Amino acid sequence: MKEEKELTFEQAMEQLEQIVEKLEEGDVPLEKAIQYFQEGMLLSKICHEKLTHAERQMDLILKDNGQLEPFEIQEEE
Repeated sequence: MKEEKELTFEQAMEQLEQIVEKLEEGDVPLEKAIQYFQEGMLLSKICHEKLTHAERQMDLILKDNGQLEPFEIQEEE
C-alpha cells in the first residue's frame, strides 16, 4: 500500500472499497482477513484525517472576511 502522504482521498476510498469487497466474499483465509482488516482501518484513518483537514480549510475560507457565510460554488452558465 502507498504511504499516507501519497494517497488522495479518492485513492484511499477506492482501496478501502476493494478491501470491503474482498472481505464480503467470505472465502478469505483468517490471516489474510486480519491483514485486510488492518489495511482497511489504516485507510479509514487516512480518509478521516483528509476529511478533517478539508473541513478546517473550509472553515478558513468561510472566515476569511471575518464573517461566517455559506460557501457557494459558482457554476458556469
